[in-house]
Order: sequence, then structure tokens, then C-alpha cells
Amino acid sequence: MSVRNVTAESAPVRWLLISAAIGVLGLFLLLPLAAVFVEALRKGWEVFLASLHDEAALSAVKLTLMAALVSVPLNTLFGISAAWAITKFRFKGRSLLLALIDLPFAVSPVIAGLVFVLLFGAKGWFGPWLSEHDIKIIFAFPGIIIATIFITFPFVARELIPLMESQGSDQEEAAVTLGARGWQIFWRVTLPNIKWGLLYGVLLCNARAMGEFGAVSVVSGHIRGKTNTLPLHIEVLYNEYQFSAAFACATLLALLALFTLGIKSVVEQLSGHSSSAKH
Repeated sequence: MSVRNVTAESAPVRWLLISAAIGVLGLFLLLPLAAVFVEALRKGWEVFLASLHDEAALSAVKLTLMAALVSVPLNTLFGISAAWAITKFRFKGRSLLLALIDLPFAVSPVIAGLVFVLLFGAKGWFGPWLSEHDIKIIFAFPGIIIATIFITFPFVARELIPLMESQGSDQEEAAVTLGARGWQIFWRVTLPNIKWGLLYGVLLCNARAMGEFGAVSVVSGHIRGKTNTLPLHIEVLYNEYQFSAAFACATLLALLALFTLGIKSVVEQLSGHSSSAKH
């Protein structure tokens, strides 16, 4: 008795499904991406380059890079620590920790920004104490960092937790029986096994950190040339009807997205080859 392959569809059905997938991909991804570059270059290369060399644009790019340089390493350390604790140990509050890690996925970024304003703003819970000690968080760089860290901290942890759970603890336990210590186990056993997942999580975290808008918009104060990140600067330009300049700056975020997708594909291929080689 022959068993029919469930994936064996007729040629018209296959072509219909493929065409539908390509159509949706082109309509919602490729067409908007092409529109960004077309609009950015509509007035020529001189306007395009001048928009990128504008003082406010350079300040926005610098602030965006600084926010990513601070938040991504911190979230990487948190993600590794959280994944290690959750997958290698059983303790009370483990489920609560998992729920807290997912909190930024459930809370609107705008709401998160408002919470930070209520905590650290001039009339917030800690506002009077901060004012007395001349510490400014809201409408300043520290507030942008806090908002960015909150929004991006699940990415590395959520990439590593399923990976480390699937790998189990057999290799670490074998290393312990051979006399290895904690750091030796991490550097020589755990880290080589999770390196591709870790890199993938860091890429996602970095992309989100540079593209975050909602929470940063609330805590930044929109001070041009000082607290505007690149997404906020694009919004300001668009609201001022400087469309060519807005789309020119938007190409930087679009290129970041394309770069992230390219690195993501390379990481997936390398991790796939690595897994095949082990088996």
C-alpha cells in the first residue's frame, strides 16, 4: 500500500501558493523598502548626502549608536545569566522570572516610557531626590539608555533559553566530574555550544535598540541635536515636510535591517552546518 506524500501538490496549486507568498512579500516588504530609497534620492545625491551630513542628523546617529553600544552588551550579559540560571537550575520564582523576561513583549513601549517618566520625572517618585542631587534621567541620555535596555532585554535571553534547554546539562555535568570549575565549564563547554544562538540574539537586540521609537520618544523630550535618536529625527523631519531628508535618514535604518537579515542568514547557515557536523 503506497502512502501519499502530503507535500505532493499539483503544479497549479504550488504555483498559486508561491505566487501568493511572493506577492505578499513584495507588497509589504520589498515595495516599501524600494520606496524609501526612491524617495531619498528623488532630489539627487547632493540633497541626499547633505541630509546625512546635517548636524542634527549626525547627532541623532551618534546618540543611536551610543544607546546600542551601552544597551546591547548589558542585555547580552543579562541574557546569558538568565538563560544559565533558568536552564541549569530549578528554584522558586523560576516561572516568575520567565514571565518578567517576556514583559517588554506584552507592554506597549509608550506605556513603558510613561512608567519611567512617573518614576524618574521631575514630579515622579524619585524626581525630588534626583533634582536635589542634580541627576537628570528623563529628557537626557540616561533615560534613553534605560528605555532602550528595557525594550531590548528579552531578545538574547529568549534566544538562548530554548537552545540551552534542548542541549541539556550532560556535557556540563561531565565537565564537573572531570574537575572543571564554573568559569572553565562556561568558556569551554557552554559558550561554544550556544555561540550561534548568542550571536543571533545579539543581532536582534542591536537592531531593535537602533530602531526603537515608542519608549525613547516618551523619555527623550525630542530635543533636537541632543536627545533625538535616528528614528525620532526622521519623525521630526517628516513632520516638517522635509521628506527627502527624512527618507535619506530612513535609508540608514533600512540598510541596518538588510545588514541584520544578511548576517542572520549567514548565522543560520553556519549553525546548521555546525549541527550537521556534530551529528
